[in-house]
Amino acid sequence: MNIFQRMAEDVRMVQEQDPAAESAFVIWLTYPGLHAVWRHQREHRLWVKGHRGLARWLAQRTRNRTGVEIHPGAQIGRRLFIDHAMGVIIGETAIVGDDCTIYQGVTLGGTGNETGKRHPTIGNHVMIGTGAAVLGNITIGDNCKIGGGAVVVKDTPANCTLVGVPAKIIIKDGQRVGKKPAPAAVSPEAEIAQLKKDLAALQARLDRLSCVKEPAEFPAAGTATHDVAAGAAAVLADAGSSN
Repeated sequence: MNIFQRMAEDVRMVQEQDPAAESAFVIWLTYPGLHAVWRHQREHRLWVKGHRGLARWLAQRTRNRTGVEIHPGAQIGRRLFIDHAMGVIIGETAIVGDDCTIYQGVTLGGTGNETGKRHPTIGNHVMIGTGAAVLGNITIGDNCKIGGGAVVVKDTPANCTLVGVPAKIIIKDGQRVGKKPAPAAVSPEAEIAQLKKDLAALQARLDRLSCVKEPAEFPAAGTATHDVAAGAAAVLADAGSSN
């Protein structure tokens, strides 16, 4: 695929992703994010061929003209859409997959303490929100979404949504993470039937209790109270017989 075919598919990508996009000509003329990606392709070829000084110089010119700083050593996939473009930084050993969208202010950088491969690897179909930072030699799986302002410092599996500082997964494979599932809905008819059942059980229990007569209490044998009560009962019995 030659440079013109790559440019054409990049323009089509913008038309699909950006509701504000107008004609292909206007996109080609006015989208600095596309210009930065197209210029990077030339700069990366020079870097790979060993013309690193020239590649760095051209990359600086691209940064000044577009507001996007892509190191010539970075590996960029097809159809990358850098929306609004300003302030995006992509480090030397970063790898970006196909069909990704990056918004303004995003940093794909290092932690400052690593050598060699020190920038992130971004999978395919990844969206990185405004002001987010993905730092270090980590991997972001396919189809992930990173919220604006998030700071990602750990590997992330595919199909996740991350937010916060440091970033945490809140959605994985379409399911919320860290929250109990909502209880199943109960129909009004089922609730009424259960209430009737509970009421019938309560009425039956009340009926059983009303039929039980509690025995009269009498003091335990061998106690002083028992002897007094027995004596009183004998006196009452004698009084009744004499009458």
